[in-house]
Amino acid sequence: MHTILQPEGWAKPIGYANGVAATGRTLFVGGQIGWNERCEFETDDFVEQVHQTLKNVVAVLAAGGGEPHHITTMTWYFTDKQEYLGNLRGIGQAYRDTIGRHYPAMAAMQVVALVEDRAKIEIQATAVIPA
Repeated sequence: MHTILQPEGWAKPIGYANGVAATGRTLFVGGQIGWNERCEFETDDFVEQVHQTLKNVVAVLAAGGGEPHHITTMTWYFTDKQEYLGNLRGIGQAYRDTIGRHYPAMAAMQVVALVEDRAKIEIQATAVIPA
């Protein structure tokens, strides 16, 4: 079971939670990027890489018996803040199409580079499957 943590008097966040409390079996999803299951990039489009990255997160969760609504936290790393901010609508749609309307605790940051040169986004996640 997950409980969203929202301090009294704070403005409600949009698209993420300030905190999540959970008990159960924990799954840790290593950084996923926007390539397919053969480690091949099919696109250099930012939103399409986000969508593929999220699908990869879900696939790893499924391998551990988890589902998107079990995610408690996500960290997003992208190489271009302006590309991220300029594509929020498409990112939101890709997120809802893959994760649904479940919004865990999140952090997002621009990084200088990712290990794979064509990668524009990397997402790491933690999930808790209730006992």
